[in-house]
Amino acid sequence: MKDIKRRGFLKKGSMAVLAGGAGIIASCSNKEKIESVGVNFNKTYKWKMVTTWPPNFPVLGEGCKLAAKWIEVMSGGRMEVEVYGGGELIPSLEVFDAVSSGAVEMGSSSGYYWAGKIPAAQFFSSVPFGMNAQQMNAWVINAGGNKLWNEIYEPFNLIALPGGNTGVQAGGWFNRKINAMEDLKGLKMRIPGLGAKVLKKAGGTPMLVAGGELFTNLERGVIDATEWISPYHDYKMGFHKVAKYYYYPGWHEPGTILEMIFNKDKLQNLPTDLQEIVKTATYRLNQWMLTEFEAKNSLYLSKLVDEEKVDIRRFPDEVMGHLKDLSKEVIQELIDTDSLSKKVFEHFNSFRQKMVPWSNMSEKVYYEAFN
Repeated sequence: MKDIKRRGFLKKGSMAVLAGGAGIIASCSNKEKIESVGVNFNKTYKWKMVTTWPPNFPVLGEGCKLAAKWIEVMSGGRMEVEVYGGGELIPSLEVFDAVSSGAVEMGSSSGYYWAGKIPAAQFFSSVPFGMNAQQMNAWVINAGGNKLWNEIYEPFNLIALPGGNTGVQAGGWFNRKINAMEDLKGLKMRIPGLGAKVLKKAGGTPMLVAGGELFTNLERGVIDATEWISPYHDYKMGFHKVAKYYYYPGWHEPGTILEMIFNKDKLQNLPTDLQEIVKTATYRLNQWMLTEFEAKNSLYLSKLVDEEKVDIRRFPDEVMGHLKDLSKEVIQELIDTDSLSKKVFEHFNSFRQKMVPWSNMSEKVYYEAFN
């Protein structure tokens, strides 16, 4: 009887050893598989991220620092990203060149700042009377937009991903009433991208000014008006202290994408797991920025109205109609003179047209009922 028990024990023990050995073999096999896709557990990486935004800027700068933290945590400390606000390492509007040259590894900005280099980049930022944040994300992430985006950035050794979205913006802060198109003539306004070209066509003077200089320029009369983002940010910027009227809606930026750009060589030289971690953190940032703006805007709109007694006005329908017509003219002139812009806009517009039937019977009808 004892011999039978002993043989049974030995048999179980042998099976356990074999199972343990199989586990060791499996572990070795998994490790080899991990290493085969480029994982290096023994090397650490330190990157720099430059931004167009002032240091510690609400939402935009905060989001970049969160993304750096997520990268460090997800990588188990193998990768650190130091974030620099505009002017700390390079001037705000030199992000594109710094990342392109490899002087830094990554940067946060928006494509319309590079219109002078790549006119087509504006379509990956915001288009007047174009798509909202939800639709822009759908186009870029799920409908082929990102592939086109990287095609136009390829000559500059860059890879771009959506790294935030403001949602529909406010129309801007003005020190004169806008009752008719005549009121836009001679208006000196900080406004970037395609919206700037529309203002110019309307007789205004668009100016490209970094965010950190806007309050002072508006206060001193260097500009008569500025658009920025929406109630939360605009309140933090203090525009209500130096401008009389707050207009809506943001016809010029209905769903502005904020880009995260990477030096292509630097990104592709990372181990594959770190590449995916960096991309995943960027997609998380894209969602976080939009939801942070949405969460804060209603609260700060109340502050502007109830506490600061801001004169909030809607652009007259006549003005909106003219601006929409001018926007079509601006886009047509651009695609007639730039083949890349034509290629991108045709893709953009094709997707937008496909979105119309569903958005009309979903978002549009819901908002009408909701309001």
